[in-house]
Amino acid sequence: MTAPTVTTAAATLEQYTAHLAEPQPLPDEKPWAVQSLADGAAGISLLHIEMASRHGGPWRSAHRWITSATAEPISAADQTGLFLGAPAVGFVLTTVPPAYQHLYASARTTLHQHITDLAHRRVNAALARIDRGDLPNFAEYDLLYGLTGIGAYLLRTDPEGPALKRILQYLVALTQPLAPAGRGLPGWWVHHDPARGESPHFPGGHGNFGAAHGITGPLLLLAQALRRGITVNGHQDAMSTICAHLDSWCQHGDSGPWWPEHISWPDLDHRHPHHDAPTRPSWCYGTTGIARAGQLAGIALRSPTLQRFYEDALYRALTDPAQLALVTDTGLCHGWAGIYQTAHRAAADALDPRLRTLPDSLGDALTNPSEPGTLQAPGLINGAAGTALALTTFASQQAPSTGWDACLLIN
Repeated sequence: MTAPTVTTAAATLEQYTAHLAEPQPLPDEKPWAVQSLADGAAGISLLHIEMASRHGGPWRSAHRWITSATAEPISAADQTGLFLGAPAVGFVLTTVPPAYQHLYASARTTLHQHITDLAHRRVNAALARIDRGDLPNFAEYDLLYGLTGIGAYLLRTDPEGPALKRILQYLVALTQPLAPAGRGLPGWWVHHDPARGESPHFPGGHGNFGAAHGITGPLLLLAQALRRGITVNGHQDAMSTICAHLDSWCQHGDSGPWWPEHISWPDLDHRHPHHDAPTRPSWCYGTTGIARAGQLAGIALRSPTLQRFYEDALYRALTDPAQLALVTDTGLCHGWAGIYQTAHRAAADALDPRLRTLPDSLGDALTNPSEPGTLQAPGLINGAAGTALALTTFASQQAPSTGWDACLLIN
């Protein structure tokens, strides 16, 4: 990375941080929104925590955003998950540097108990659903609002605890096929369409491959846990089942391997996805998130062959002009920030030396957004805060000091 690029990245980051300096008033119609890691103050606080931790600056900005995120009673209802409510705020507090943890110690203890209780309730409900033979929905298992996301929080805070073990056991059960209406389907096959509704294009639901809502999310958590020595019965078999599923639906083109975002019941009949070409290589649905999960699975399973396959897929996707042309925003979920942050983490673990060239080539896209003040949203997942956090990595050429990207399970 050249000195002018460093200067540009730092200047762009300064613009974003200034744009997000002060919390906004609570929206009257959605007071709970501040507890959103995706769009609210909870997610934006991660930027200010990272900036204070990395540069040793004043803690005031971070504290103001944390205070804004907790201005209303924090929800631990059964609908909450890593990106909303108690797990979201709890995750934010895991990123606070040691010098300031005493300010939030009591809140962390209280929140952790609520999140642990939530995990047990939701595992109980999920296992009961499996026993009935019903199909799940995204919110049961996914990373953003389901048990995978709650597991990501517990992996940081209580990796040896029973709540995480139960979530991992549930994910093992999730990989077992179900047989509604007399037909076997993957255990993670949801009863709705990709937009969580009913669609004639997805009769009987669909199977999702993405990191955000699909089976790649559980693979990320299973791999991250195994890599840290946290295992349950059937753990490696479950990972192998997911990898075999990814392998069976992998498509091969001139630009390398790619995966569909989702498959329908007719796709199962035809044994071919309705996608005929790669979509954008995003973290949330594209090859970037899937390949990072496969790379981590290869590392955790001690399979260099598996690791190298997914590293090659990642490199080829992120050097293909046709796929990169599909990326139209700088956000974490769909855009350059998520792609860059994932590539940075993948490069640090890579056997394939080509991956180490990716962060610099991809980071340039982060320094050429629209003016920060004109971005549609200030939040983490699709807005300015997420882009700025990726810029902190690019400008410093170092992994996050707070581990904020654990909320994407790519760390």
